[in-house]
Amino acid sequence: MRTVKVGIIGCGMIAGGKHMPCLSKLDHVQMVAFCDLKPERAEEAAQKYGTPDAKVFTNYKDLLAIEDIEVVHVLTPNSSHASISIDALECGKHVMCEKPMAVTGAEAKAMYEAHLRTGKKLTVGYQNRSNARSQLLKKMITNGELGDIYFAKAVATRRRGVPTWGVFLDKEKQGGGPMIDIGTHSLDLILWLMDNYEPVSVVGSVFHKLKYTENAANEWGSWDPNEFEVEDSAFGYVKFKNGATVIIETSWALNIAEDGGNLLCGTKGGADFAKNELRINGERDGSLFLNKIDVNPNARERFSGEAMTDFEYEAKQWIDSIVNDTEPLVKPREAMVVSQILEAVYISAETGKTVYFDEE
Repeated sequence: MRTVKVGIIGCGMIAGGKHMPCLSKLDHVQMVAFCDLKPERAEEAAQKYGTPDAKVFTNYKDLLAIEDIEVVHVLTPNSSHASISIDALECGKHVMCEKPMAVTGAEAKAMYEAHLRTGKKLTVGYQNRSNARSQLLKKMITNGELGDIYFAKAVATRRRGVPTWGVFLDKEKQGGGPMIDIGTHSLDLILWLMDNYEPVSVVGSVFHKLKYTENAANEWGSWDPNEFEVEDSAFGYVKFKNGATVIIETSWALNIAEDGGNLLCGTKGGADFAKNELRINGERDGSLFLNKIDVNPNARERFSGEAMTDFEYEAKQWIDSIVNDTEPLVKPREAMVVSQILEAVYISAETGKTVYFDEE
């Protein structure tokens, strides 16, 4: 397999905790350039993961000017995803952009159009699709085992799980709180499982209730209420062209007994991910059943039998799509619709009105 040269833009926590270590495990990948506004972070990343002659920059356009870089990973705060990704595509690079695709639907659409215009691949870091449970359920749904799925919940709720590092609490850089941070993962997974990307309306509620608590209990230590600029919980109600409905539930801080799980309801059966398990329910011969499936974590759609984390699978299938010119697991139009719905939740909450999508 030929060598793929990669440039890393943004060398913070998501780069060091996910992208760079996973790319480093692929023998045919070389990380040859690193960029970060903090030069010491780029230097550290280059020393740990780069080739001996890896270059370091503070201006991402200098990295994009390197001709033999084929792939760029955009791992910056949400507000810069669109501008950097579009510039990279225009420079002839394939782009992996960390979630969410963009802060606004218009920015996401501009990224999608740049992908079409340049012919370069674009994907977004929604690793929940790489999970073996998710892929088994996707296969079951595609085979019609749940029937017509008409109701689902995209759930990403934390009782007290406010990220207190980086720029997560910064409204300008992130665009929002748990809805755009973790709700985006659950919504992407549900839409992919349903294969439904035709929303017609969204009603949203956004809350700023618990963020003002001083010395709050929290998984990562108490937050500073003066720095907490985004919501602490948010909820959405989405209707689709075929009549299906999806409810989005997301929080960093919410008075719940335990975190919930995604669920889907079809005409032949239902499925949920309660307590990170795949459960299938239905009716058979006049009786109701609930089955927990013991999923083989290595039985994925591709690279079957190989022991990998979800992060590692995401990286491997992405680079494989470059080498073999196939579609990546997360397609840009799908990620665009996710961003459009998330923005609609925020707009609806702010205006108190239903947001309607124009039919194309």
